[in-house]
This record gives sequence, C-alpha cells and structure tokens, in this order.
Amino acid sequence: MTCEAVGEEVQLIEYEGAERFDILPLLVATDGAIAAFGHDGRRLRPNIVVSGVEGLTERTWPGKTLAIGEARIGVRDLRSRCVMTTYDPDTLEQDNDVLKEIVRKFHGRLALNCFVIKEGEIKVGDTVTVGDHASAGV
Repeated sequence: MTCEAVGEEVQLIEYEGAERFDILPLLVATDGAIAAFGHDGRRLRPNIVVSGVEGLTERTWPGKTLAIGEARIGVRDLRSRCVMTTYDPDTLEQDNDVLKEIVRKFHGRLALNCFVIKEGEIKVGDTVTVGDHASAGV
C-alpha cells in the first residue's frame, strides 16, 4: 500500500503504550454542539457523533452512560480543547481564532471524554440512550 503522507510499505500495527490516547479512548460529540461550534466538526476529532441532540445538551452528560447498540460508554467530562482545533482538516491552514472562540463561547471545553464500560458492536443508525451508570446494565 502507498500513502502520500508516509510512503510505501505502510501497515497498521497494535501499540499498547500508555501514550496512545490523547485523553481517554473515546471522544464523543453531538450534532447540536458541533452546530453551536459553527466550524467543521472534524476539527474536534470525535470518534462518535451522536445526532438529533438539541444545542449543548451534551454538556449535561458527564457522569452518565451512553447505551449504543451492545456497547455502554461512560462519559467522564467535557474535553479541554487544544491547538489542534485551529487547523483546517482539509487545508491544514491554521486559524488561531477558532480556539479563542472555543474559550470564549464554551469556556475552552467542547465534546466529551469517554471510556468503554462494556464492549459491543455499534453501527450508524443505532439508537443512543443516555442514562445513569447504575442503570447501564453492567
């Protein structure tokens, strides 16, 4: 396989080092928060985007559990955003005003640091239910 960014002989490997995750294994965002953000949602680098969420409702989810398909995902806290949000995902042009806006509008925190409580298959279109950890069925 050839990839312009890294060259030939590219392969995917498993890495078990502690520094493999930015904060926690999963970053979840909602379409409502992305709309409030007002920029390309890819700047936030979410692993999962939950749709049908009004406004900034995700900000009430820390401490809750997301039931998606067979999986149960714990919501730890709101993600403190960094300089990576300032880079356009297509052009890599930097706009420092994006991070300044996140600080001004969202107190520097946007999207959710999450972790796996119960592994399971999830797929596009699965219903997402927000509940308490105690009712997560684990």
